[in-house]
Amino acid sequence: MLYYLLSPLKDDFIVFNLFRYITFRAACSAVLALLISLLIGPYIIRRLRELQIGEEIRSDGPQSHLSKRGTPSMGGIIILISVLVPTLLFARVGDTCIWLVMVSTLWLSALGLLDDWLKIVKKMPKGLIGRYKLAGQILLGLFVGVVVYYFPAVESARSSTTVPFFKNYELELGLLYIPFVVFVITATSNGSNLTDGLDGLLIGLSAIAALAFGAIAYVTGRVDFSDYLNIIYIPQVGELTVYCAALLGASLGFLWFNAYPAQVFMGDTGALALGGAIATVAVLVKKELLLILICGIFLVESLSVILQVFHFKRTGKRLFRMAPLHHHFELAGWAEPKVVVRFYIIGILLALLTLATFKIR
Repeated sequence: MLYYLLSPLKDDFIVFNLFRYITFRAACSAVLALLISLLIGPYIIRRLRELQIGEEIRSDGPQSHLSKRGTPSMGGIIILISVLVPTLLFARVGDTCIWLVMVSTLWLSALGLLDDWLKIVKKMPKGLIGRYKLAGQILLGLFVGVVVYYFPAVESARSSTTVPFFKNYELELGLLYIPFVVFVITATSNGSNLTDGLDGLLIGLSAIAALAFGAIAYVTGRVDFSDYLNIIYIPQVGELTVYCAALLGASLGFLWFNAYPAQVFMGDTGALALGGAIATVAVLVKKELLLILICGIFLVESLSVILQVFHFKRTGKRLFRMAPLHHHFELAGWAEPKVVVRFYIIGILLALLTLATFKIR
């Protein structure tokens, strides 16, 4: 919004020329998102506590988590506000990529909010029925897939995705690209939801993913950098750097309250939206397969649940002490902060490996 209001004034006031630069607007977006999180966080946490919107802890989970019962949940509202306000102010909101990622964030936040409300306020242990939640994710994936396929920013890249480690090679999917997008968004949002089980774990990994995808969006949206790196140049997607910067700032701000011992949990309100937003950015920059690396922890957490269920049905025994995987390490004797920090380290290494794929081809 400020881009449209202030950049035309650059001829009269040279300082407003700064709003032409994505890097400046991204920096402003990150700082503002961090400040909003820190400012509204205490108020929202207090209101959630007053309304008795507290987390219900599963009795079959780690016993050390029982002390967390009653901790305010639905804190994803803090993340949502902190991401959307800076994006609206500093991004070119008229660009398709920006409103598309904002729709994804709002849709999945609303879906998660409904799930949290049913579980916490209406005391329905399972919350939103699984098939309804899945239907909401699939609908979003269809919407994003159809828009990207039928209104492409680059006609030649309408239905293709970049294959890591291979130079000048894109996988062409044709009409299968739409169900591919559905799978990417659904799987990533569910993976992030499963990862949200320890204080600070998901939000820290989301900050790492936002930083990595922000860098990827920036180089993808610049002719010179994309030409140098031999990747698809996609006009306008550089604006996603502003969104990713807001997501980074909001994540760091929320981590202030969510770090061990957590003062607030994000709930599905935040967990579903974070994964879906990151996946939507990956779709828009045509780097969907890089999610396997950048969101590698999400993938492993999801696989641990699938393998646990499959192995138990086959043998009657558990493959892990508990799934998702972070609980396995907890029951193995690792302190919760140790699990979180070690997962952070792996997440950072995977992000660095991802960025290295742009040269190792």
